[in-house]
Amino acid sequence: MPDDARHLLGLAASREKRSGGPAFDLAAFPEVVRVYAAQNSAADEIQQQAREAKELDVLAVRGLGLIGLNDSLLRACLPRDQGGKGLRIRVLLLDPDSDVLDRRAAEIGESAESLASGVRLAEARLRELADSSEIKVYRYRMLPTWRLIRTDSTMFVSAFDAGWEGHESATYKVMETPHGPLFRGFRRMFDAIVDGAQRTV
Repeated sequence: MPDDARHLLGLAASREKRSGGPAFDLAAFPEVVRVYAAQNSAADEIQQQAREAKELDVLAVRGLGLIGLNDSLLRACLPRDQGGKGLRIRVLLLDPDSDVLDRRAAEIGESAESLASGVRLAEARLRELADSSEIKVYRYRMLPTWRLIRTDSTMFVSAFDAGWEGHESATYKVMETPHGPLFRGFRRMFDAIVDGAQRTV
């Protein structure tokens, strides 16, 4: 394996300076380890990762199908049997009073009132977990672009676009690697959104 590839994978000591170096196939830069056609094909793996995680971050629009409702993807994975302890949860939801919510509602052919009500319902359902879980819920006010689920050092990434919901997007499984930019970039973006968001739970 070329030296540059070994350094990218963390198989060799880091150097003082990094040259631009050549391009590599994804096989030599295994940050994106799997691509799913949609969220439902990744559901089992996401749930398994969430059950074993110490940290769970979610960036969504309304979050009902991810964590808000009883039969949502992540809610059943929360450690309620242990009183919810041991898992730190942060959830970012679109501000129901923001102008971008109106735009997102129009993109998916839904009324702004309905979408805003969905966000408020998700907040209310997540507030129910506050007594038994270490959970923080925030409202953000930027156009939804990325949909993220981070479980420790694994991230599941999909996108929002006009005419399609986040769960309909292809989903990338991204792993933290020594020099991988995607995981670090998405985590940094999430933290920056939290810094500018309004906490509601």
